[in-house]
Amino acid sequence: MDWTNFNFHFEGLDRHLARIQEKKNRLDVLRPLSDAAVRQLRNSLALEWTYHSNSIEGNRLTLQETKMVIEDGLTIQGKTLREHFEAVNHQEAIELIEELVHSTYRLQAANILPVHALVLQKIEKEFAGRYRNAGVRIAGANFVPPNALKVDYLMEELIAWVNNAGNSIHPVIKAAIFHHRLVWIHPFFDGNGRTARLVFNLLLMKEGFPPAIILKNDRKKYYDALNRANQGDYGKLLLLVMQALERSLDIYLSNLNNTYDDYQSITDIVSEPGFPYGQEYISLLARRGKIDAFKEGRNWLTSKDAVLQYMELRKRRRG
Repeated sequence: MDWTNFNFHFEGLDRHLARIQEKKNRLDVLRPLSDAAVRQLRNSLALEWTYHSNSIEGNRLTLQETKMVIEDGLTIQGKTLREHFEAVNHQEAIELIEELVHSTYRLQAANILPVHALVLQKIEKEFAGRYRNAGVRIAGANFVPPNALKVDYLMEELIAWVNNAGNSIHPVIKAAIFHHRLVWIHPFFDGNGRTARLVFNLLLMKEGFPPAIILKNDRKKYYDALNRANQGDYGKLLLLVMQALERSLDIYLSNLNNTYDDYQSITDIVSEPGFPYGQEYISLLARRGKIDAFKEGRNWLTSKDAVLQYMELRKRRRG
């Protein structure tokens, strides 16, 4: 696979990757984690993962309703049977991903197909776990997926690239590129997005990272980023993936170290007497990944120290 015509870089990429790696190192120091802590965090993130991934595709269940369907087997009035099945299916697909996670895992089609089969079970059984055998068009996308006759070859090529890239590319970048390329190949009639977000997290989790969850509120950014990647510019997609991953790392670290309260909304930080920077500027730094920040709903959370440290670094670079 020739990547010479693709742009993987944006301003601050190396600094952002270094910050993510530093947080993963801090998480590694805490390992092995207690069973109780891991179970609570894993269940919480798995529920969010299912809710947000399904919501991106149009599922109308709320986070609480998703929890009730998965954990209690309840039926939610006003929601379709398909929406209920999508929640249960995705949760079972996550369980398969977690079973596959191992530091020596090598990606293979024999695992991708069962993940897709779980995503579509009870919904579209005739397509579940099978590559498409006809052309498709995607509403709103700036490309037409490859001919169905090329799907097998393109998937084999992508899988070989993932397994052979080794240390030549950072695992977070590799996972983000895989995510886009699977969506671009569009190997299935339905369920491509959910499957891509599941398997790309398998690649991250085998490296010791928590899952990166693309938020429902970032749906437009996400599709815009994928469209940019179709044209060879991976910058927006990489930033979105890294922000999602950093959010999960922050959730793990802040819960394990009891430091969640260190993070505040940007509105609260800038309203402190004497704080020298405005909300719009700090929000811009957060959106661009320049400061340690993560998103909850529509709000960015960061710390006063993170902002001041960035400003001090910027001042030193200017000399």
